[in-house]
Amino acid sequence: MTSYQRPRVPGGSYFFTLALAERQSTLLIDQVDLLRESMRQVKTRHPFEVKAMVVLPDHLHCLWTLPEHDADYSTRWSLIKGAFSRGIEAGERRRPSRIGRRERGIWQRRFWEHAIRDEQDFNNHVAYIHINPVKHGHVRRAADWPHSSIHRHIEKGLCDPAWAAEAFILDWELE
Repeated sequence: MTSYQRPRVPGGSYFFTLALAERQSTLLIDQVDLLRESMRQVKTRHPFEVKAMVVLPDHLHCLWTLPEHDADYSTRWSLIKGAFSRGIEAGERRRPSRIGRRERGIWQRRFWEHAIRDEQDFNNHVAYIHINPVKHGHVRRAADWPHSSIHRHIEKGLCDPAWAAEAFILDWELE
């Protein structure tokens, strides 16, 4: 096993991808209110600011900024995943390794993180988050996906409602 160490930048911004163990599941959008409440509960004791987020049926992407002098996003994700899992009725398929560790089989154990380097990196990841429902074929326009922070960005005038339409995606992938 590699000795991978996650980057830790106190007060930094981070991009995350978290996925369900069952990638064909729709649990995240079926239980999106529970996910929101789980995040809200954790934010009260372990503050962080959600800069952008999208929840898809089987995975989510988000960009957080942590408080100054704080780089502990792993604890936050552990608490969010735990609160969400406790709110779901047991019955998911579990591998023997999960049963042996008394773990639920809802989430993949690990998550992807990326420490944001600069403003361009930040903007690229916000765009990636917002374009994801179109990329996966869930909607033709990013603004049509209900579980996205793009709506907040549109309200603030940070994003055009027509941005990230299907034709744009096709052109973008060809470049």
